[in-house]
Amino acid sequence: MSDKYPKLPVVEDIEYLKNNGVVIVDKPSGPTSHQVAAWARDIVGTSKAGHAGTLDPKVTGVLPIAFGPSARALHYLHLSSKEYVGVMRLHHKVSRDDVLEIFSQFTGPIFQMPPVRAAVKRQRRVRNIFELELLEMEEEKILFKVSCESGTYIRTLCFDIGEVLGVGGHMVELRRTRVGHLLESDSVTLQMLSDSLYFSKEEGGKTPLMPMESLLLHLPRIILKDNAVDTVCHGAQLNVPGIELIEKDFKSQDVVLLCTKDARAVAAGRARASSETLENLKKGEAATLETVFMEPGTYPK
Repeated sequence: MSDKYPKLPVVEDIEYLKNNGVVIVDKPSGPTSHQVAAWARDIVGTSKAGHAGTLDPKVTGVLPIAFGPSARALHYLHLSSKEYVGVMRLHHKVSRDDVLEIFSQFTGPIFQMPPVRAAVKRQRRVRNIFELELLEMEEEKILFKVSCESGTYIRTLCFDIGEVLGVGGHMVELRRTRVGHLLESDSVTLQMLSDSLYFSKEEGGKTPLMPMESLLLHLPRIILKDNAVDTVCHGAQLNVPGIELIEKDFKSQDVVLLCTKDARAVAAGRARASSETLENLKKGEAATLETVFMEPGTYPK
C-alpha cells in the first residue's frame, strides 16, 4: 500500500468549480436543506445543486452541497457516519448517573422507528450509535454529543432515552458537526460564500469551493494506468492490468474510488476481490462500476 499520489487534484479555475465543485455550508436555522442548496446554487451562478444528508429546518450545521455533475458523488457520503451536538430536555429531573447509564445502553446497535413525517417508510430498523457522550447537565437539560450511522433520527433518539428513563424527553436543539470526514471547521455561511466569490473576482482571492473529489476522500483508492482511464470512462469494467497502484486495504464488494495519477475521480464501483488478492492477480475483473464521474475523452491516454 502507498501514498505515492496526491489525494486531491489541483483545480484553480474558479469558473470550473462553480459548475463542478463542492462547498460545505453551515446551514442556518429556519430554511430547509433544499432551500439552502438553492441559495448556494444562485450565489455561485450555476444551474444545478444537490445536498447530502437532509437537515430539518431548525437544525443547523454541516451541509455538503455539490454543483453540476459533482452531485453524483453525494451518494457516497451516505456511507459515512455523522456527528451531532444537541440539547434534550427531560420532563422531570433524574440523576447524572441515571443518564450516564442509559447513554451506555443506547451505545451500539439500537432499534428506531422513523418519525411520522419522515421521508422513508415507517418500519423498525437498526441503527448504530458509535458514541453517545454527556457533555453537560443542568436541571432537566442535557447537552450531548452523538456519533452515529447515517440515517439515525436524533429526535427519535432523544424521545426514546426519555422513555427508558421513565420521565419522557424531547430534543430542543441540534447541530450537525461532521459528515464523514467533512468537519464543522470546513463549513462556511452563505454570506461567507458570497463574499469570497466577490473578492476572488475583484482581487483574485481564494474561495471555499473545492473539487468534487473532496467528497470522496473516505473511499479506498485504486490508481489507474493512463491507458485504462478512458476505457473506464466509457463504462467498461476495470480489469487487473489497468491498475497502477492500490493505496488502501479493502474487502471484496467494498466501494472503491478509481482515479487518475493526479487524483481526478474517474468512477466508483465495487471491488471484485480484496486489495490483497488483487495485488497478486495478473488478470481478471478488479471492480464493477457503479458511477462514472469523468466524461470520455477528458483524460489523455
